[in-house]
Amino acid sequence: MTLSLHFRTPILRASFAILLLSSAAVRADDIDQLPVTATFVISGGFWEGDGGEIESAPDVAGSGTATPVPTQPVAPQAGAKTEPQRGYYKLVAIRQPDRTAKIYLQQIQSAESGPKVLESVELEEFSAIKAYVTDIRPEDSTGVSRQPGLFATVYLKTDPQQMEPEGWTVLIDEFGDIRVERETN
Repeated sequence: MTLSLHFRTPILRASFAILLLSSAAVRADDIDQLPVTATFVISGGFWEGDGGEIESAPDVAGSGTATPVPTQPVAPQAGAKTEPQRGYYKLVAIRQPDRTAKIYLQQIQSAESGPKVLESVELEEFSAIKAYVTDIRPEDSTGVSRQPGLFATVYLKTDPQQMEPEGWTVLIDEFGDIRVERETN
């Protein structure tokens, strides 16, 4: 006995609805991992490397966990060709209890299994001036970088009553050197 088309359609609709709802729950869990104190997050630029040893990434989100240091580097098999690592950068502003922000630079590896944080560093230049961050913008919003590195502008105030924000640049060159400077016009 075969099911009539009338009966199959509601079953298919219900199955499709369940599938959509279950995938929405997974996406909702992903966004719940983002700390509520993250006020600005941008990603951009790119880097390539030889896959050297990875150090522990500090806990940016404040969850008390850090990315573990690998116990032993995995040696490539004899004759195996190692692919260079590739990835991009992220700038994250985390609001502090006094309303200032700490800004972290993250190096993200684009891996087959998904993105992986290789390193997170606090940009002390911003912490030292007690920055009230009002915006962070990448140099290019097309999503395509033509040169290795990163260029982004952080807009901030050193006094919350200040009318106009100051622009500060974060520059990572093709060698991975980081510069943080106040913009000059």
